[in-house]
Amino acid sequence: MNTGVVLLDQNLLITDLNPAAENLLGISRRRARGRPLLQLVDDDREFQDILCRALSSGRTYATELRLGPTEVHAEDRIVDFRVSSPENADLSADLLIEMADVTRRSRISRENALLIQHGAGRQMIRQLAHEIKNPLGGIRGAAQLLSKQLRSEELQEYTSVIINEVDRLASLVDTLLGPGGPPNKQATNVHELLEYVLRLIQAEAGDEINIRRDYDPGLPLIDLDRDQLVQAFLNLVRNAVVALDGQGTIILRSRAIMNFTIGETRHQAIASIEIEDDGPGIPPELQGSIFYPLVTNRPDGTGLGLPAAQELISRHQGLIEFESRPGRTVFFVRIPLVPAIPPGPSAEDRHA
Repeated sequence: MNTGVVLLDQNLLITDLNPAAENLLGISRRRARGRPLLQLVDDDREFQDILCRALSSGRTYATELRLGPTEVHAEDRIVDFRVSSPENADLSADLLIEMADVTRRSRISRENALLIQHGAGRQMIRQLAHEIKNPLGGIRGAAQLLSKQLRSEELQEYTSVIINEVDRLASLVDTLLGPGGPPNKQATNVHELLEYVLRLIQAEAGDEINIRRDYDPGLPLIDLDRDQLVQAFLNLVRNAVVALDGQGTIILRSRAIMNFTIGETRHQAIASIEIEDDGPGIPPELQGSIFYPLVTNRPDGTGLGLPAAQELISRHQGLIEFESRPGRTVFFVRIPLVPAIPPGPSAEDRHA
Protein backbone atom coordinates (compact mmCIF):
# COMPACT_ATOMS: atom_id res chain seq x y z
CA MET A 1 0.00 0.00 0.00
CA ASN A 2 1.13 3.52 -0.77
CA THR A 3 -1.13 4.83 1.98
CA GLY A 4 0.37 4.84 5.44
CA VAL A 5 -1.74 3.16 8.14
CA VAL A 6 -1.22 3.63 11.87
CA LEU A 7 -3.22 1.98 14.69
CA LEU A 8 -3.56 3.78 18.01
CA ASP A 9 -4.89 2.69 21.40
CA GLN A 10 -7.08 4.84 23.65
CA ASN A 11 -3.97 6.56 25.04
CA LEU A 12 -2.97 7.60 21.51
CA LEU A 13 0.00 5.22 21.59
CA ILE A 14 1.01 3.39 18.41
CA THR A 15 0.10 -0.29 18.43
CA ASP A 16 1.05 -1.03 14.82
CA LEU A 17 1.82 0.57 11.47
CA ASN A 18 2.52 -0.52 7.91
CA PRO A 19 5.73 0.04 5.87
CA ALA A 20 4.30 3.13 4.11
CA ALA A 21 3.67 4.74 7.49
CA GLU A 22 7.19 3.81 8.62
CA ASN A 23 8.55 5.70 5.62
CA LEU A 24 6.30 8.74 6.12
CA LEU A 25 7.05 9.05 9.82
CA GLY A 26 10.73 8.18 9.45
CA ILE A 27 10.66 5.48 12.13
CA SER A 28 10.75 1.68 12.16
CA ARG A 29 7.83 -0.45 13.29
CA ARG A 30 9.82 -1.78 16.23
CA ARG A 31 10.78 1.68 17.48
CA ALA A 32 7.32 3.14 16.88
CA ARG A 33 5.27 0.63 18.88
CA GLY A 34 4.25 2.01 22.23
CA ARG A 35 5.26 5.60 21.37
CA PRO A 36 2.79 8.51 21.20
CA LEU A 37 1.98 9.41 17.61
CA LEU A 38 1.94 13.07 18.62
CA GLN A 39 5.69 12.94 19.33
CA LEU A 40 6.27 12.10 15.67
CA VAL A 41 4.20 15.05 14.40
CA ASP A 42 5.82 17.74 16.57
CA ASP A 43 3.07 17.56 19.22
CA ASP A 44 0.65 19.45 17.00
CA ARG A 45 -2.13 20.74 19.26
CA GLU A 46 -4.77 20.85 16.53
CA PHE A 47 -4.02 17.25 15.57
CA GLN A 48 -4.20 16.21 19.22
CA ASP A 49 -7.65 17.79 19.43
CA ILE A 50 -8.75 15.88 16.32
CA LEU A 51 -7.52 12.58 17.75
CA CYS A 52 -9.37 13.17 21.03
CA ARG A 53 -12.58 14.13 19.24
CA ALA A 54 -12.40 11.08 16.99
CA LEU A 55 -11.78 8.88 20.02
CA SER A 56 -14.76 10.24 21.96
CA SER A 57 -17.26 10.62 19.12
CA GLY A 58 -16.34 7.80 16.74
CA ARG A 59 -16.61 10.22 13.83
CA THR A 60 -14.12 10.59 10.97
CA TYR A 61 -11.89 13.66 10.70
CA ALA A 62 -9.32 14.81 8.15
CA THR A 63 -6.48 17.32 8.35
CA GLU A 64 -3.21 18.27 6.69
CA LEU A 65 0.08 18.62 8.59
CA ARG A 66 3.58 19.74 7.74
CA LEU A 67 6.06 17.15 9.03
CA GLY A 68 9.60 18.31 9.75
CA PRO A 69 12.84 16.61 8.65
CA THR A 70 13.68 13.19 10.09
CA GLU A 71 16.61 10.78 9.89
CA VAL A 72 15.04 9.51 6.66
CA HIS A 73 13.71 12.76 5.16
CA ALA A 74 15.90 15.81 4.72
CA GLU A 75 13.04 18.17 3.84
CA ASP A 76 9.64 19.09 5.25
CA ARG A 77 6.67 17.16 3.88
CA ILE A 78 2.95 17.88 3.61
CA VAL A 79 0.89 14.86 4.75
CA ASP A 80 -2.86 14.27 4.68
CA PHE A 81 -4.23 12.52 7.77
CA ARG A 82 -7.61 10.76 7.98
CA VAL A 83 -8.64 9.72 11.49
CA SER A 84 -11.44 7.22 12.07
CA SER A 85 -12.58 4.33 14.23
CA PRO A 86 -11.59 0.88 12.86
CA GLU A 87 -14.49 -0.85 11.10
CA ASN A 88 -12.73 -4.22 11.37
CA ALA A 89 -13.48 -5.64 14.81
CA ASP A 90 -10.41 -7.89 14.56
CA LEU A 91 -8.10 -4.86 14.77
CA SER A 92 -7.01 -4.35 18.36
CA ALA A 93 -7.02 -0.56 18.10
CA ASP A 94 -9.17 2.39 19.07
CA LEU A 95 -8.19 4.67 16.18
CA LEU A 96 -7.17 4.09 12.56
CA ILE A 97 -4.94 6.75 10.96
CA GLU A 98 -4.53 6.84 7.17
CA MET A 99 -1.68 8.99 5.83
CA ALA A 100 -0.74 10.16 2.34
CA ASP A 101 2.20 12.30 1.27
CA VAL A 102 0.77 15.20 -0.76
CA THR A 103 3.94 17.31 -0.83
CA ARG A 104 4.26 17.29 -4.60
CA ARG A 105 0.56 17.99 -5.16
CA SER A 106 0.66 20.78 -2.59
CA ARG A 107 3.82 22.28 -4.11
CA ILE A 108 2.36 22.28 -7.64
CA SER A 109 -0.84 23.86 -6.34
CA ARG A 110 1.18 26.46 -4.45
CA GLU A 111 3.32 27.22 -7.52
CA ASN A 112 0.22 27.68 -9.66
CA ALA A 113 -1.20 30.02 -7.03
CA LEU A 114 2.06 32.02 -7.07
CA LEU A 115 1.95 32.25 -10.86
CA ILE A 116 -1.67 33.40 -10.77
CA GLN A 117 -0.80 35.90 -8.03
CA HIS A 118 2.15 37.18 -10.04
CA GLY A 119 0.07 37.58 -13.19
CA ALA A 120 -2.74 39.40 -11.38
CA GLY A 121 -0.28 41.60 -9.50
CA ARG A 122 1.65 42.48 -12.63
CA GLN A 123 -1.51 43.42 -14.50
CA MET A 124 -2.82 45.49 -11.59
CA ILE A 125 0.45 47.31 -11.01
CA ARG A 126 0.94 48.18 -14.67
CA GLN A 127 -2.60 49.49 -14.99
CA LEU A 128 -2.16 51.55 -11.84
CA ALA A 129 1.22 52.89 -12.98
CA HIS A 130 -0.08 53.94 -16.39
CA GLU A 131 -3.10 55.67 -14.86
CA ILE A 132 -0.77 57.65 -12.59
CA LYS A 133 1.91 58.40 -15.18
CA ASN A 134 -0.35 59.78 -17.91
CA PRO A 135 -1.34 63.04 -16.14
CA LEU A 136 2.07 63.60 -14.53
CA GLY A 137 3.63 64.96 -17.72
CA GLY A 138 0.81 67.50 -18.07
CA ILE A 139 1.13 68.60 -14.44
CA ARG A 140 4.89 69.04 -14.76
CA GLY A 141 4.59 70.98 -18.01
CA ALA A 142 1.92 73.27 -16.58
CA ALA A 143 4.05 73.92 -13.49
CA GLN A 144 7.05 74.84 -15.66
CA LEU A 145 4.96 77.27 -17.75
CA LEU A 146 3.50 78.80 -14.61
CA SER A 147 6.97 79.20 -13.09
CA LYS A 148 8.09 81.25 -16.11
CA GLN A 149 5.14 83.61 -15.63
CA LEU A 150 5.91 84.23 -11.97
CA ARG A 151 8.31 87.04 -11.05
CA SER A 152 8.37 86.35 -7.32
CA GLU A 153 11.04 83.86 -6.21
CA GLU A 154 8.83 82.97 -3.25
CA LEU A 155 6.01 81.92 -5.58
CA GLN A 156 8.46 80.04 -7.81
CA GLU A 157 9.36 77.91 -4.79
CA TYR A 158 5.82 76.54 -4.86
CA THR A 159 6.11 75.54 -8.51
CA SER A 160 9.48 73.95 -7.73
CA VAL A 161 7.77 71.84 -5.08
CA ILE A 162 5.17 70.75 -7.63
CA ILE A 163 7.87 69.82 -10.18
CA ASN A 164 9.98 67.96 -7.60
CA GLU A 165 6.98 66.00 -6.33
CA VAL A 166 5.92 65.12 -9.88
CA ASP A 167 9.44 63.87 -10.61
CA ARG A 168 9.34 61.79 -7.41
CA LEU A 169 6.01 60.24 -8.41
CA ALA A 170 7.32 59.59 -11.93
CA SER A 171 10.32 57.76 -10.44
CA LEU A 172 7.98 55.67 -8.29
CA VAL A 173 5.85 54.83 -11.32
CA ASP A 174 8.95 53.75 -13.25
CA THR A 175 9.74 51.43 -10.34
CA LEU A 176 6.20 50.05 -10.48
CA LEU A 177 6.48 49.42 -14.21
CA GLY A 178 9.86 47.76 -13.73
CA PRO A 179 12.67 47.40 -16.25
CA GLY A 180 11.37 46.77 -19.70
CA GLY A 181 12.50 44.65 -22.58
CA PRO A 182 13.53 41.00 -22.82
CA PRO A 183 16.48 39.71 -20.77
CA ASN A 184 19.93 40.21 -22.23
CA LYS A 185 21.16 36.73 -21.36
CA GLN A 186 24.80 35.70 -21.13
CA ALA A 187 26.51 32.70 -19.56
CA THR A 188 26.91 33.69 -15.91
CA ASN A 189 28.46 32.17 -12.81
CA VAL A 190 25.60 32.59 -10.35
CA HIS A 191 27.98 32.33 -7.37
CA GLU A 192 29.99 35.32 -8.57
CA LEU A 193 26.71 37.18 -9.02
CA LEU A 194 25.68 36.35 -5.43
CA GLU A 195 29.06 37.50 -4.11
CA TYR A 196 28.60 40.80 -5.95
CA VAL A 197 25.19 41.21 -4.30
CA LEU A 198 26.75 40.50 -0.90
CA ARG A 199 29.35 43.23 -1.46
CA LEU A 200 26.56 45.67 -2.25
CA ILE A 201 24.62 44.68 0.85
CA GLN A 202 27.60 44.50 3.23
CA ALA A 203 27.21 48.02 4.55
CA GLU A 204 23.51 47.44 5.28
CA ALA A 205 23.99 44.03 6.91
CA GLY A 206 26.30 45.20 9.71
CA ASP A 207 28.85 43.18 11.66
CA GLU A 208 26.26 41.41 13.81
CA ILE A 209 24.78 39.47 10.88
CA ASN A 210 26.55 36.23 10.03
CA ILE A 211 26.52 35.35 6.33
CA ARG A 212 27.15 31.72 5.43
CA ARG A 213 27.62 30.19 2.01
CA ASP A 214 26.62 26.68 0.94
CA TYR A 215 27.31 26.64 -2.78
CA ASP A 216 27.20 23.64 -5.11
CA PRO A 217 30.58 23.82 -6.92
CA GLY A 218 29.22 21.67 -9.73
CA LEU A 219 26.55 24.17 -10.74
CA PRO A 220 27.18 25.11 -14.40
CA LEU A 221 27.09 28.55 -15.97
CA ILE A 222 23.53 29.78 -16.52
CA ASP A 223 22.20 32.03 -19.28
CA LEU A 224 21.03 35.06 -17.30
CA ASP A 225 20.52 38.78 -17.59
CA ARG A 226 23.05 39.84 -14.99
CA ASP A 227 21.48 43.23 -14.20
CA GLN A 228 18.02 41.75 -13.74
CA LEU A 229 19.25 38.91 -11.52
CA VAL A 230 21.37 41.26 -9.41
CA GLN A 231 18.26 43.35 -8.74
CA ALA A 232 16.15 40.28 -7.90
CA PHE A 233 18.71 38.82 -5.47
CA LEU A 234 19.39 42.26 -4.01
CA ASN A 235 15.69 42.60 -3.14
CA LEU A 236 15.60 39.16 -1.51
CA VAL A 237 18.83 39.52 0.48
CA ARG A 238 17.90 43.02 1.60
CA ASN A 239 14.56 41.69 2.89
CA ALA A 240 16.45 39.05 4.89
CA VAL A 241 18.75 41.71 6.36
CA VAL A 242 15.78 43.87 7.37
CA ALA A 243 13.98 40.86 8.90
CA LEU A 244 17.00 40.10 11.12
CA ASP A 245 17.05 43.67 12.43
CA GLY A 246 20.81 43.70 12.93
CA GLN A 247 21.39 40.25 14.40
CA GLY A 248 21.18 36.71 13.05
CA THR A 249 22.33 34.48 10.20
CA ILE A 250 21.73 34.53 6.45
CA ILE A 251 22.55 31.41 4.42
CA LEU A 252 23.02 31.53 0.65
CA ARG A 253 22.64 28.05 -0.82
CA SER A 254 22.76 26.72 -4.39
CA ARG A 255 21.73 23.33 -5.72
CA ALA A 256 21.07 21.63 -9.05
CA ILE A 257 17.77 19.70 -9.08
CA MET A 258 16.82 17.19 -11.75
CA ASN A 259 13.34 16.68 -13.26
CA PHE A 260 11.69 19.64 -11.58
CA THR A 261 8.29 21.09 -12.47
CA ILE A 262 7.71 24.84 -12.41
CA GLY A 263 4.00 25.48 -12.69
CA GLU A 264 2.95 23.01 -15.38
CA THR A 265 6.30 22.92 -17.19
CA ARG A 266 8.72 20.10 -16.51
CA HIS A 267 12.44 20.85 -16.72
CA GLN A 268 15.27 18.33 -16.99
CA ALA A 269 17.37 20.38 -14.58
CA ILE A 270 17.03 23.63 -12.67
CA ALA A 271 19.20 25.75 -10.42
CA SER A 272 17.73 26.36 -6.98
CA ILE A 273 19.19 29.41 -5.25
CA GLU A 274 18.06 29.73 -1.64
CA ILE A 275 18.20 32.75 0.66
CA GLU A 276 17.56 31.62 4.24
CA ASP A 277 17.40 33.66 7.45
CA ASP A 278 16.66 32.81 11.07
CA GLY A 279 14.50 35.86 11.72
CA PRO A 280 10.95 36.00 13.09
CA GLY A 281 9.36 34.81 9.84
CA ILE A 282 6.59 36.23 7.67
CA PRO A 283 3.31 36.81 9.54
CA PRO A 284 0.82 34.04 8.64
CA GLU A 285 -1.79 36.58 7.56
CA LEU A 286 0.60 37.93 4.88
CA GLN A 287 1.96 34.65 3.53
CA GLY A 288 -0.81 34.25 0.97
CA SER A 289 -0.30 37.70 -0.56
CA ILE A 290 3.33 38.80 -0.22
CA PHE A 291 3.90 38.75 -3.98
CA TYR A 292 1.09 41.20 -4.57
CA PRO A 293 2.28 44.81 -4.97
CA LEU A 294 2.04 47.19 -2.03
CA VAL A 295 1.75 44.33 0.53
CA THR A 296 4.20 44.81 3.40
CA ASN A 297 4.35 44.63 7.20
CA ARG A 298 7.11 47.26 7.47
CA PRO A 299 6.10 50.87 8.20
CA ASP A 300 8.77 52.13 5.78
CA GLY A 301 8.27 49.40 3.18
CA THR A 302 6.80 49.93 -0.29
CA GLY A 303 5.70 46.36 -0.95
CA LEU A 304 7.39 46.43 -4.36
CA GLY A 305 10.58 44.41 -3.77
CA LEU A 306 9.11 40.90 -3.92
CA PRO A 307 6.73 41.54 -6.87
CA ALA A 308 9.65 43.09 -8.79
CA ALA A 309 11.91 40.12 -7.99
CA GLN A 310 9.21 37.66 -9.07
CA GLU A 311 8.75 39.58 -12.33
CA LEU A 312 12.50 39.49 -13.08
CA ILE A 313 12.77 35.77 -12.35
CA SER A 314 9.67 35.03 -14.44
CA ARG A 315 11.49 36.59 -17.43
CA HIS A 316 13.93 33.67 -17.09
CA GLN A 317 11.03 31.14 -17.06
CA GLY A 318 11.65 30.75 -13.33
CA LEU A 319 9.72 31.21 -10.11
CA ILE A 320 10.33 32.36 -6.54
CA GLU A 321 8.82 30.22 -3.78
CA PHE A 322 9.14 30.49 -0.03
CA GLU A 323 8.70 28.70 3.27
CA SER A 324 8.43 30.63 6.51
CA ARG A 325 8.03 29.94 10.18
CA PRO A 326 9.57 31.65 13.23
CA GLY A 327 13.32 31.00 13.16
CA ARG A 328 13.49 29.90 9.50
CA THR A 329 12.43 31.71 6.35
CA VAL A 330 13.70 30.49 2.97
CA PHE A 331 13.12 32.02 -0.46
CA PHE A 332 13.79 29.56 -3.30
CA VAL A 333 14.71 31.02 -6.69
CA ARG A 334 14.09 28.32 -9.31
CA ILE A 335 15.71 28.90 -12.72
CA PRO A 336 15.82 26.32 -15.55
CA LEU A 337 19.29 25.13 -16.55
CA VAL A 338 18.19 23.51 -19.79
CA PRO A 339 15.14 23.99 -22.06
CA ALA A 340 11.87 22.58 -20.83
CA ILE A 341 10.86 19.03 -21.71
CA PRO A 342 8.05 19.20 -24.29
CA PRO A 343 4.87 17.46 -23.11
CA GLY A 344 4.52 13.90 -24.42
CA PRO A 345 1.53 12.59 -26.33
CA SER A 346 -1.62 12.07 -24.34
CA ALA A 347 -3.07 8.63 -23.73
CA GLU A 348 -5.69 9.30 -26.42
CA ASP A 349 -3.00 10.20 -28.96
CA ARG A 350 -0.96 7.09 -28.16
CA HIS A 351 -3.98 4.86 -28.72
CA ALA A 352 -5.25 6.70 -31.78
